[in-house]
Amino acid sequence: MSVTPIPPWARSGIAELCRRDPAFLRVEAEAGPLVWRTRPRGFAGLVRTLFGQQISHRAAGAIWCRYAALPKSLDPEGSLQLNDEQLRAAGLSRNKVAHLRSLAAACLSGSLRLDALPAMADDVALAHLAAQRGLGPWTAQVYLLFAEQRADIFPYGDVALAASLQHLRGLPDRPASRQLLVLSGEWTPWRSLAARLLWQHWRHALGRPLADAD
Repeated sequence: MSVTPIPPWARSGIAELCRRDPAFLRVEAEAGPLVWRTRPRGFAGLVRTLFGQQISHRAAGAIWCRYAALPKSLDPEGSLQLNDEQLRAAGLSRNKVAHLRSLAAACLSGSLRLDALPAMADDVALAHLAAQRGLGPWTAQVYLLFAEQRADIFPYGDVALAASLQHLRGLPDRPASRQLLVLSGEWTPWRSLAARLLWQHWRHALGRPLADAD
């Protein structure tokens, strides 16, 4: 992740979000101003998001650092030139190797059009990404949120978001994914900002750094 200045539209969106749901006022009051984390658009940013599926943030970051150090690994054509031994040494599972190659091939064939995403509506962009082998709703949502910096994307299957909302609101139980999806409707059209604030709240609650090292 890179940290960049928070854009003006996001600051006004946060103000509106806090007016609607005063619980969000606690986040910046306790954890400090929102850290605006981003990932690069394109193949490299998507691969980094792919590596974050279903494993700890620290483990995903370590795998990414080893992978990114490989020659030409950050473009589709170069990634296809890497052999199994190189990729497994970087920490990729067999499934991740297969998914990485599938994404690279899709980019080269034109069936995955990352450069066309900015012109797509949210639902169309999500469907386009999630249709690719190895990608699903969470990966598509996280990529659009951090790389495309969209305003109204919510990764409702993210465990940390559910845990954060439970902690922030003092809920007796952690919301299930479908419940979280319904709850997030209260925050439209600023659901991405709600997600960013919830992640920051949870990092603060756990005593973790507010910005990623990778």
